[in-house]
Amino acid sequence: MAPDATNVQFDGIHCNLAIEKRPNRVVLIRIAGTDVGEFGDAPLKTLDNFTEGPSVCNLYIDARDVRGASIEVSADWAGWLNGHKAVLESITMLTGSRFIQITAEFVRRFASLEGRMRICTDPAAFDQALLEATATR
Repeated sequence: MAPDATNVQFDGIHCNLAIEKRPNRVVLIRIAGTDVGEFGDAPLKTLDNFTEGPSVCNLYIDARDVRGASIEVSADWAGWLNGHKAVLESITMLTGSRFIQITAEFVRRFASLEGRMRICTDPAAFDQALLEATATR
């Protein structure tokens, strides 16, 4: 892991995960590989730091290159999202496979994020939404 003020990278045997602070209180998570929990709670603690503050933020999760996630990891993410609804205005997640889309739908239901969490399968739409969210106003 090589942290700086706006970017933290986690590189493991099964998974790579990057968390970036972007303009306009946007936080981007990029995940690739199979998330089996090899980073423990370090990504969630990083998110705690990146989302703290007086105003809400928008979370973008780029999971287009995710092959899988363990049930435990999915439950941990759902628990974190559920516990941080007060600071999350919206969550937009890009999935790259039907399996990850089903996993994301489980997380959305488990964390009671209907209406706040958007799951998309079109990379161009996700990239455009992220671009618009981070554009200098």
